[in-house]
Amino acid sequence: MSFPRLAGVAGTGFVVILVAANVLLAAAGLPTPSEAASVDEITTVLAAGAGSLRLASALLPAAWLLATFFAVGVCVCLGRDERGRTDPWSLVGLAGVLMQSVVFTSVEATRLALMSAARHEPSGVAGLWGLHTALFGFNQVFLATALVGFSVSGIRTAVIARWHAGIGFVAAALLFVTATSTASS
Repeated sequence: MSFPRLAGVAGTGFVVILVAANVLLAAAGLPTPSEAASVDEITTVLAAGAGSLRLASALLPAAWLLATFFAVGVCVCLGRDERGRTDPWSLVGLAGVLMQSVVFTSVEATRLALMSAARHEPSGVAGLWGLHTALFGFNQVFLATALVGFSVSGIRTAVIARWHAGIGFVAAALLFVTATSTASS
């Protein structure tokens, strides 16, 4: 199998795993970071839904691995400009995906700590939930970075249409605005 095909399969696998993990989180009743939920509600969900929450967290390392293969594949496909040089914008996109994986690992680690705190030391849930929410929000900066890098590179290498890149730029702007509002939440 060629690397671009492997990267495409990895991208599909990444999406499938994320959908499965989010279904598990929703089924457990875990509020999203933007939902208004009391610390007592969050503690109850975290203590009761440990099985589903742990399963969701267990799936995510595979998602990050697949995301890395996908992003490298995109970087390679977009990697040369009209002069045959490496397009630095594709590297910006790759860096965004890699940083997103690093930050989201911290989100998941915090979620595991939240589950432990909910069962053993409920007084720690409020602070950990605040950290979880902040990391989740700031993570959007790196998703925006990936979208900008891959969109610019896609235009420069004529791999994607301008309208498609435009969608990427709008999504990146919205993610960035949301991330900057994380500090005021």
